[in-house]
Amino acid sequence: MTSTILSNNLKELRSRKSWTQAQVADQLAVSREMYSKYETGRAEPPIPALKRIASLYSLSLDILINVDLSKVDLDQLVELEGNRVLLPIKVSPDNENAIEIVTHKATAGYLSGYADPEFIEQLDTLRIPFLGKDKLRAFPISGDSMQPLQNGSYVVGKYLEDIRNYKDGHTYIVVTQDEGIVFKRVFQDKENSKQVILYSDNEEYAPYPIALSDIVEMWGFACSITLDEPKQETPTINKIINMLKVIDNGSR
Repeated sequence: MTSTILSNNLKELRSRKSWTQAQVADQLAVSREMYSKYETGRAEPPIPALKRIASLYSLSLDILINVDLSKVDLDQLVELEGNRVLLPIKVSPDNENAIEIVTHKATAGYLSGYADPEFIEQLDTLRIPFLGKDKLRAFPISGDSMQPLQNGSYVVGKYLEDIRNYKDGHTYIVVTQDEGIVFKRVFQDKENSKQVILYSDNEEYAPYPIALSDIVEMWGFACSITLDEPKQETPTINKIINMLKVIDNGSR
């Protein structure tokens, strides 16, 4: 437990309600002296007390303990199944959904910052009006495993609130602590319901399994952005043979 975040949150929440320490202590059935120690970090509330505090402010334990609430509008927090937290959706001055851009440089800190309001606030944003009001975020693509997407392209993903609701065979940005950020095609593992198989569209890359419990976030494909001109594909021998067959058949 991060006691500094918790103690600061207790002070922040009480201040927003304009309550005194004695008033909060009465509602929690503890002495004012003990509650004061919670706010100053000299004592950590036991689990039953934490549950009462979370209930008092209509928050999940996850939000209460892990999110710096001084930086967040509580009305915009989205609480998901399993006490996971989705930070507020950024909007532009004209109320359009702002797409946060995780640049190549920002990917290094994303795994530790995806639930940090300050980290998310520092990300650049863009707008693509026709994508609607969903929670969207843009991630960079590295390598050639998902051709025809080129190295350096960006995939804009739509946040998947429950990863169990993925669509078999569709493409997703998958975020895990071990693999980091990858863009793959996700298939059900028919032999193990607790994991999925990640496939690349480039057959030179082998598929591999990953446990659902290891997945931090999933973002379904919404659109892609590339800054490079499409490359002309070099015909293979098989394609040349097929082209010649078509020409030959057409001349008969």
